[in-house]
Amino acid sequence: MRDLHQYPFEMRPLTEEEGGGFLVSFPDFSECIADGETPEEALRNGMDALQETIAALEDLGLAVPEPGSGRPYSGKFIQRVPKSLHARLALRAKQEGVSMNALVTAMLAEGLGRREAQGV
Repeated sequence: MRDLHQYPFEMRPLTEEEGGGFLVSFPDFSECIADGETPEEALRNGMDALQETIAALEDLGLAVPEPGSGRPYSGKFIQRVPKSLHARLALRAKQEGVSMNALVTAMLAEGLGRREAQGV
């Protein structure tokens, strides 16, 4: 039997637009997430989801990642933004003749570069 508490997790508050509460994810399992109204409930639900994920992998004869093995960064993440910001980004990307992904990547890199230069 695996010690589920050996697996690292990340927790973040959910915005009101996302339904409120807290979200738990496990870096070793890209699709294993759970939520709850409180951090304790989210973690409890997360442990249940982790147990079910591991059982499903084992049932399918697939490898179960070791705790802390993590997965290499895929270069992909999902971010919800207000509709008005989405519209502004889409318009700016169109004006510059680039994809919205390229525009946002450039903006993020520029912003991170500024913060790093300021020592933030």
